[in-house]
Amino acid sequence: MKSLRALLAGLALAAMALPATFDSGAAADYKAEYKLSTVLGKPFPWGIGGDRWAELVKEKTNGRINVKMYPGSSLVNGDQTKEFTALRQGVIDMAVGSTINWSPQVKELNLFSLPFLMPDHKAMDALTQGAVGKQLFDLLGTKDVVPLAWGENGFREISNSKRAISKPEDLKGLKIRVVGSPLYLDTFTALGANPTQMSWADAQPALSTGAVDGQENPLAVFVAGKLPTLGQKHLTLWGYVADPLIFVVNKEVWASWSKEDQEAVRAAAVQAATEEIAISRKGITAGDDSLLKDIATQGVEVVQLTPDQQKAFQGATKAVYEKWAKQIGPDLVKSAETSIAARK
Repeated sequence: MKSLRALLAGLALAAMALPATFDSGAAADYKAEYKLSTVLGKPFPWGIGGDRWAELVKEKTNGRINVKMYPGSSLVNGDQTKEFTALRQGVIDMAVGSTINWSPQVKELNLFSLPFLMPDHKAMDALTQGAVGKQLFDLLGTKDVVPLAWGENGFREISNSKRAISKPEDLKGLKIRVVGSPLYLDTFTALGANPTQMSWADAQPALSTGAVDGQENPLAVFVAGKLPTLGQKHLTLWGYVADPLIFVVNKEVWASWSKEDQEAVRAAAVQAATEEIAISRKGITAGDDSLLKDIATQGVEVVQLTPDQQKAFQGATKAVYEKWAKQIGPDLVKSAETSIAARK
C-alpha cells in the first residue's frame, strides 16, 4: 500500500511540474520538424515572410513546433502548380502559397488574376481583408487546409528585352514567360503576345539566353531576381493583376496541435504576413518610390501607363475578364467589384 501511495504521489508531483496551459499528451504526436513550402526564398519578400513565420512559430510555441522552410517548390520537384495538391495530401505540412499557383485546384482564386480588376493596393486590401477574403478562406477550409493569414507577392508588372510597351500592339509577337494558369495564357494571347508557361526556376535561364523575351512579376521579384542582368531593359508599370499569398497549414497537422499551439501558429502567421506585406510594398508607393529609382539606375527604361493607356489594355482583355468571371463565379466577382468600388 505504501508503495502505491508513493507512486501516486510521484505522479501527482510530475503532473504539477508541467505547464498548466499545455497538453503534454499532444506533444508526443508532434513531428520533430514541419516542412514549409514556398516558391521563392530569401531575399525575395515571399521567402522572407516564410522564414519569419518559421522563426515566430518556434518562438511563440517555446520550441514545441520547429519549422524548416523549403524554397524553390523543392518539395514538389520545382513544379509550383502541384504545391496545393501536395499540401492537401500531407506531403507538405505548411505553405506560404500563391493564389495563382493554387488556382488550377481552386478556381475561385483566379479572382485576383482577372485583368485590371484591382487598381491599387487599397483595392487588394478591400478584398483580402474584407468579406471576399473571408469567403475564400471559408472555401479553402473545406479543402483539407487551414488558412491563417493573407500575405502579398504584389502587383505584377511586365518587362522584356525588345522594346518599350505602352499599348497592346507593343506586345505583338513577344514571347512572354507566364505562370501555369490558363487565365494567363488567355490574357497574353488576347494581347497578341506568345505566352510561354514555365516555372520560375526555368524562366531565369530562358531569359538569360533569349529563349523568351519577357516576363511579368512584382517589382520586388524584378529587383531581387536581378532581371536587368538577364536582358530585361524595358519595364512597364501596368498593375494588371496582383498575387496575394496565403499562409496555411495542412488540416491534419493543425488538428494534431494543442489549442494553445494552434493560436500561437495563427498569431505567428498574422504577424509574419503583416511584416511581409510591408516589405513587398516598400519603395513602390507614392510616398516612397526608392525601388523604382533603383531600377532606373540599372539602365532600365520604365514606362508608367496613363489612365487612357491602361484603358486600352482593359479593352483588349475585356473578353478574357468576362469569360473567366463566369468560371470563377459571377456572385464572387460581383462582390469583389462592389468591395473595390466602396474602398476608402
